[in-house]
Amino acid sequence: MANFFLDNKDLQYQLRHPLMRKIVELKERGFEDKDKFDYAPVNFEDAMENYEKVLEIVGGICGDVLAPNAESVDHEGPHVVDDHVIYAEGTQRNHQALIDAGVYGIALPRQYGGLNFPMVPYVMTCDLISRADAGFANIWGLQDCAETLNEFASEEQKQEFLTQIQYGKTCAMDLTEPDAGSDLQKVMLRATWDEEKGTWLLNGVKRFITNGDGDISLVLARSEDGTSDGRGLSMFVYDRKHMAVKVRRIENKLGIKGSPTCELVFTNAPAQLVGARKMGLIKYVMSLMNSARLGIGAQSAGVCEAAYREALKYAHEREQFGHPIIEFPAMYEMLTNMKAKVYATRALLYETTRFVDVYKAYAHISNDRKLTPEEKDEMKQYQKLADGYTPLLKLMSSEYSNSLAYDSLQIHGGSGFMKDYPIERIYRDARITTIYEGTSQLQVVAAIKAVTTGLFAAQMQEYEKNAPKAEMQHLMDTLIQMREQYQQAVEAVQALNDGKLLDFHARRLVEMAGHIIMGHLLLHQASEVDEYAISAETYIKEGKTLNTARWEYIRDFKPEHINMFEYIKGEFTE
Repeated sequence: MANFFLDNKDLQYQLRHPLMRKIVELKERGFEDKDKFDYAPVNFEDAMENYEKVLEIVGGICGDVLAPNAESVDHEGPHVVDDHVIYAEGTQRNHQALIDAGVYGIALPRQYGGLNFPMVPYVMTCDLISRADAGFANIWGLQDCAETLNEFASEEQKQEFLTQIQYGKTCAMDLTEPDAGSDLQKVMLRATWDEEKGTWLLNGVKRFITNGDGDISLVLARSEDGTSDGRGLSMFVYDRKHMAVKVRRIENKLGIKGSPTCELVFTNAPAQLVGARKMGLIKYVMSLMNSARLGIGAQSAGVCEAAYREALKYAHEREQFGHPIIEFPAMYEMLTNMKAKVYATRALLYETTRFVDVYKAYAHISNDRKLTPEEKDEMKQYQKLADGYTPLLKLMSSEYSNSLAYDSLQIHGGSGFMKDYPIERIYRDARITTIYEGTSQLQVVAAIKAVTTGLFAAQMQEYEKNAPKAEMQHLMDTLIQMREQYQQAVEAVQALNDGKLLDFHARRLVEMAGHIIMGHLLLHQASEVDEYAISAETYIKEGKTLNTARWEYIRDFKPEHINMFEYIKGEFTE
């Protein structure tokens, strides 16, 4: 029997990070639930044992149910019957297996039927499930909507909706529309108050909605007459039991075919306002999107893992010229680089998740009592780190999921282009990760603030305080040189004093930061566990090469050399 948690020492390492003690103690608030719920942990060790048991359960379901179903789900896909979604048979089996295991809603408070797990073990379940079937990960991962309700909904709404999650009620976030994709300020689905019925009614169309026929949907809608920007938008929760939303169609996608992406028509759909009016986009969707981007980071990590394992397996089995192809330098170099990127992606994923865990724990505590000045300062610092790292994670992890899927298919050769091997599906599934929940280009826009404010540089210097093993000091010296080079690049771009040129160079700067931060995380892991040593060396050396190229481009760049906009514009008009 396969178990995707027990066969992954990297996940087990991340679960044992020292910051987990602080996270658990904040989350459990002195383990006060032990007298209210017989399954609540009594101490840190008990909590960690609970996390490991649940992850082992999920890992077993991934290995024995989800992964074997992945190919049939990809082939069959969901379909529409009587204006509503019917999952593929394999998707239904996946869903039921997780319901039967009692693992839905694990991150929710116990009073709503959850297990009160921190984000780290929850994100690990997303990582595991994505390795098994990246499409099903969307259905599982939309539990992020429940976390948003837990954060902003009224107590009555929490009791009504959150208590359904443990029984497998699925979620959706209905944000985008035909004319409102990345620019959500253009959302025009109408929300009007019906005095007679005593409810809000939603009317309009939503498009590209993942799991669009979910049981519980968070809907961004225009509640304020005469508005056309984000200040007129509010957040609503809609219950599928009203059957007032029809699925016009399911999109025929390149990948993640088991996850229904729907066009929806709302016709007088009754819904409840979540939080305050006019704060839908400004506050609630921003929180929801950050959670979703963390989820895509986990999905990308799972895809990276799947792609690497498929490549490694094939390279051992496939023989050419009398030898397994893994013995050829071109192959084992590719696999070594792939392994380093798998580790680096996961290191950044869980570093980011730990930052989110700490600040969110303080935020929930602040709803019940006043935080001390020290706690407030700590919450603000972790929130700043989370806000900076989340778009960096989404950018780097999704780009790596695509590059690793590409390399894995290349290692398979012509066989990888056929549907006989899982890598063909994995390659297609990977492609969406750089697009949805904000494209890579938008992640750069979000992450550049952490570059210009010095947040990334300051955190690099914090990492430099961690002394590595003596034999790895040369890698620390390299990272310090890379940080100094990065700071020179930032200063050079800022000296141009031109917003458009900052935007032009932003991706170079953000990726430079990513290589350094991920290098530090791998170096720290290598100083504790020998398994990471070769990957740390591999990743840092490649990062140095890539960063040097970016720095030289910035250093030698002269704005007057070329006007790219006019050049491309002219190409189009001609």
